[in-house]
Amino acid sequence: MITILLFILLMIGPSLAFGQGGPLKKATFLPQWKPQAQFAGYYMAKEKGFYKRNGIDLTILQGGPDRHASVYLTKDRTDFATLWLSTALRMQESGQPIVNVAQIIQRSALMLVAKKSSQIRRPEDLNGKKVSLWGDDFQIQPKAFFKKYQIHVRVIPQSFSINLFLRGGVDVASAMWYNEYHTLLNSGLDPEDLITFLFHEHGLNFPEDGIYTLKENFKKDPALSCSFARASLEGWLYAFSHTEETLDIVVRQMLQAKIPVDRIHQKWMLTRMKELILPGGTPTAMGVLQPTDYDRVAQELKRAGLIRRSSDLNHFFVRCVEDVSK
Repeated sequence: MITILLFILLMIGPSLAFGQGGPLKKATFLPQWKPQAQFAGYYMAKEKGFYKRNGIDLTILQGGPDRHASVYLTKDRTDFATLWLSTALRMQESGQPIVNVAQIIQRSALMLVAKKSSQIRRPEDLNGKKVSLWGDDFQIQPKAFFKKYQIHVRVIPQSFSINLFLRGGVDVASAMWYNEYHTLLNSGLDPEDLITFLFHEHGLNFPEDGIYTLKENFKKDPALSCSFARASLEGWLYAFSHTEETLDIVVRQMLQAKIPVDRIHQKWMLTRMKELILPGGTPTAMGVLQPTDYDRVAQELKRAGLIRRSSDLNHFFVRCVEDVSK
């Protein structure tokens, strides 16, 4: 608890003056999906006034399949958005200048799941199996995983539902640890019934949600971007320390968006988010994009032919919050 309090002071200290003595700066933020506990930290930062204390009058937009965060960001229809690191690197390669002002998720949650009844135990056992994958960037890690273990699989397109896997239509399915994996458990399967392949456990950690803004907008007002990053991280720490209050706010956001609510599922998601954002249990490197992770993702994208080059990390990531572990 002391470490967390010290970290909050380090975050909010430089920003206290920014929010005092002047009008609030209007800004918008677009998460890459609909309201759920995956974005609880931002809801709590707004609810508890952390953005206002940092001088920001924030509007949180609703993401989803019809509102791509990458499109909204590059068309300047939002000031800030969350993106996967792999997505951001591909955008940069295509000439869309964006910068990462805080790397929120430190450990990848993407995984493959199989039933023990399929006799799959090791990566090599996937050879020749039917594996359902989501599209676009969701396929980068699985394909790197297959290449690492010299596996040849039959790729089947996967929708937002995992019903095909549950009905036995595929041997292996894609899942996010904080979402679809729990859905499988809720369907009646026990953890002992499943075999999981978390990519970060196989040397393929691709950090997911980070906070991005246009480089041009950052240059115009770097204080706004860094204040947004600090307030967001403070919101996440508050969310992790006030679980039930946070779930109340998440549920309210979901109901307002007319999304079916399962509070138990949202609690699972929030707990997993804490483990993904604070892998060591403390916020020592919270918000920092690690060079090893950046290089790993860039190299895998190059091997896959998805990018030809990547910029220096210092041109891609802005250290708005210091790594207090150093």
